[in-house]
Amino acid sequence: MTVKDMIATYPGSTALDGELLNRAISTLDECSTICAQCADACLGEPGLSPELADCIRTDLDCADVCAATSRVLARQTAFDADVARALVDACLAACTACAEDCESHADHMDHCRVCAEMCRRCEEVCREVLAAIG
Repeated sequence: MTVKDMIATYPGSTALDGELLNRAISTLDECSTICAQCADACLGEPGLSPELADCIRTDLDCADVCAATSRVLARQTAFDADVARALVDACLAACTACAEDCESHADHMDHCRVCAEMCRRCEEVCREVLAAIG
């Protein structure tokens, strides 16, 4: 079963458009996983520099914020737009910080390039969700 399938079985109406909700949850989940993987790959790089340590922290912050945002958006019963907006705002900030950090390493670390690209995609979805929430 996919997120889209689950949304289709929802007993009531959802606060967000079903297609946007599906795309947001899926993107947030994927971004969370990729950020965690990037942090792990950074740990495997030889000579862990303070700059790379910062990138790992940013990766892990983004992974956690994306995961929490996904879970809150998935709960549509008695949807609280203020809470959702605050989390999506935080997620947008975390994705921006992570993308910027990873982009600074992207020319010599492919895992950072992939992570930065994913974070930029997640930023776009966050902006769409914020516009939909109002």
